[in-house]
Amino acid sequence: MGFGKKKDPDTNRTIDLDATYKKIIRPAVESAGCKCIRADEIVESGIIDRSMYALLYYADIVIADISTFNPNAIYELGVRHTLRPYSTIIIKEDEGKIPFDIGHDRMISYKHLGNEISESESKKCIPQLRSLIKAVIAEPKTDSPIYSYLPNIKRPEISEEEVLGIIGELKEHEDSIFALTELAKGSMAAGDFVKAERLWGKLSTKAENEKYYIQQQALCRYKSMVPSKQRALTDALTLLAKIEGQTDTETLGILGAVYKNLWEETSDISYLDSALHAYKKGWSLYEDYYTGENYATCNILKASITKEDDMKNYLLMEAKIMYGAIIKIVLSSLEEPEPEELLWKYATLSNAYFALGNEEKAMLYEEKFMQQTPEQWQIDTFMKTKDMLASEN
Repeated sequence: MGFGKKKDPDTNRTIDLDATYKKIIRPAVESAGCKCIRADEIVESGIIDRSMYALLYYADIVIADISTFNPNAIYELGVRHTLRPYSTIIIKEDEGKIPFDIGHDRMISYKHLGNEISESESKKCIPQLRSLIKAVIAEPKTDSPIYSYLPNIKRPEISEEEVLGIIGELKEHEDSIFALTELAKGSMAAGDFVKAERLWGKLSTKAENEKYYIQQQALCRYKSMVPSKQRALTDALTLLAKIEGQTDTETLGILGAVYKNLWEETSDISYLDSALHAYKKGWSLYEDYYTGENYATCNILKASITKEDDMKNYLLMEAKIMYGAIIKIVLSSLEEPEPEELLWKYATLSNAYFALGNEEKAMLYEEKFMQQTPEQWQIDTFMKTKDMLASEN
């Protein structure tokens, strides 16, 4: 499976695959009496890919989560189907589409809320997956299309001694990718962005070209403000240049935030224009409420320094229209049976209503935001936008 947060190409929803692993896959596997290992828990005595391929050959069961159509997961599923005729389980997030027919009868789906897996979904999916694991162990049957369509093909043979020598020590090691990710997230929650940035940087060298780690490193770099705010921001831009051209809302949102902060630090209007461009792109492509809110906010900021009345009026009207559209989208999403990202949706609604002069509803959603027990840096981010809007009104 992929790890970290990934954008589903069909639904534009950000799926936290670590939540899937921790709340469904690992508890189901362990309660079925198996040892559970994910690729990022392998200690790198050699090359991580070498150990991973050995595990794809050796493991009694392989679970492939193909949510977000992650190319590595799809490829590794193909490798498993080549190496073993049976004992492979496929799972996927319910809403995501798969653009080809896998033709696999041992598949289950789960419902993801984006950044969360609900307790009810965990309680439903864990026994389903556990039962399927036990059934696969008790009654192995061919589930690889290669061995189904080419029944006389011979499976590769590698000695157990050779395989175990490649795999080496596994899991629960302070230097595994999984362990480092947990440490980085914990450091962010504690507001230690210097330590978090260092950990994400280490992770990005372990898993080259992994966009998620680069995004998080850039986010923590600019929030660290070390050795100075401007230096941290320019360093964050350098990091984001590694994934230049990405159009997912996570990258565009971080890029816009860096440019907006650079404008605040330098008063260079070109930075504010770059922030507007990044945020507008995220809104135009996906109608993403986060980038939309920040696009509206930047329009207000630009209006405050614009001397030409017509342009000032245009920017303020653009912001007003945007806030109205965002409120409509977010309120509609809250009507879903299990709405996701409540913390940021309440924050967005509060700031949008505040910008439109509806202080009663702004306070209502600010209270709801605080009831989600946000971390301090999340409160600081919310209050910074609120204070900026108050100064411009």
